[in-house]
Amino acid sequence: MIDYSKMTLGVIVGNRDFFPDRLVGEGRQDILEVLSELGINVVILDEETTKLGAVETWENAKKCADLFKRRADRIDGILVTLPNFGDEKGVADTIRLAGLNVPVLIQAYPDELDKLFVERRRDAFCGKISVCNNLYQYGIPYTLTRMHTVHPKTDSFKQDLRDFLGVCRVVNHLRNARLGAIGARPNAFNTTRYSEKLLQASGISVSTIDLSEIFGRANKLADSDTRVRQSWERIGAYIDTRLVPSEAVVKQAKLAVVIDEWMQDLDIVASAIQCWTSLQSNYGVNVCTIMSMMSESMMPSACEVDVTGVASMYALQLARLSPSALVDWNNNYGDDPDKCILFHCGNWAKSFLGNEARMYNAPILGTSIGIENTYGTVEGKTPAGPFSYARITTDDRNGQIKTYVGDGAFLDDPVETFGSRAVVQVAGLQKLMQYVCRNGFEHHAAMTNTYTASILNEAFTTYFGWETYYHRV
Repeated sequence: MIDYSKMTLGVIVGNRDFFPDRLVGEGRQDILEVLSELGINVVILDEETTKLGAVETWENAKKCADLFKRRADRIDGILVTLPNFGDEKGVADTIRLAGLNVPVLIQAYPDELDKLFVERRRDAFCGKISVCNNLYQYGIPYTLTRMHTVHPKTDSFKQDLRDFLGVCRVVNHLRNARLGAIGARPNAFNTTRYSEKLLQASGISVSTIDLSEIFGRANKLADSDTRVRQSWERIGAYIDTRLVPSEAVVKQAKLAVVIDEWMQDLDIVASAIQCWTSLQSNYGVNVCTIMSMMSESMMPSACEVDVTGVASMYALQLARLSPSALVDWNNNYGDDPDKCILFHCGNWAKSFLGNEARMYNAPILGTSIGIENTYGTVEGKTPAGPFSYARITTDDRNGQIKTYVGDGAFLDDPVETFGSRAVVQVAGLQKLMQYVCRNGFEHHAAMTNTYTASILNEAFTTYFGWETYYHRV
């Protein structure tokens, strides 16, 4: 499993020689202290290699770029810090020569009104504009701090850094993601059509396997197989199974073994499974619990072979290192225009359901194929808290990938129904639903219980170049 939490930034300290050296020395130390505080590893020029360990000349740029190239396998993003005006060419040349193709964050120090004399004057407010102008000319995408100038030791900049790490994770891992499609798209669900070629153009690969292969391998496993017993124990430790026949749990354990081994063999990080209705009709269980367990362990899984849905889940997960889930925008909530009910049969990670989570069956499916064939759902309601949503789709008619993102809130408002469910509030929900419907998006969205919309908006627009609607009212 990938460890997404260990992050390293390459740091470029900008300088212009006619500004005071002390500002650069102080700024370099400030940045290193903040990065250490946040547990971020650093690749930076030492103070012996260039003057003050900063970059301002072509020779400095070559030395810094060479350092970055030697550590390329470790560097997740580049932080440019401007304690003074900085040298815009030196910064741009370093990034171009390094050729890392990672996100770039630009930070500039603020001046103090009582220190605008020669010994303490920075002019980084102006210098940041020049650096960005050069990066734009070079075709290098970059991220800005919320405030044009900000001191590294402020809470504002520390939040900028945390968000930037999220952008780095989304960009670096999503553009190299290997997704798994298990089974064929259910015939009734045209909504989960997608273009593998458009995904591949953004670096996202899809590997496929037929359900017959999964069933065949699972049916060859003996109940006494050590892998099956261990899988069965993990399921029991994960969720209350007392309402489910033991044979249904064993069947799920076998599926888990087969799916896990297939994903490991191909280095697949997320999966989309044909759950409706081949699994129930031909194997006799729902696979929801296995999907829930994978999503909880940061290997998201979506139903109905919704590959772009699980890509959306993966992006949300990367933004804040928090589990994600696939949901239906499912029901209005009375007459409140800003509330609705999110629902699925029961594949949500347990993080969304707290102590209420239990394994049960799928009543809707059961009406047509028999309740006894639908055991394996995860049932529960999401408690109040933060809520973010996202959707990636391939717009084949226009040959592009497009997305929408936004934030809202989970509510404790009651809802009497089955499956995995939540009541949410989104300011301007009617406007959002108008956008979703008019632009041909799916009924599925991905969600997480952290705020991530601004991170995804930055990653999708700045670094992927995707058309993105950021819903804000």
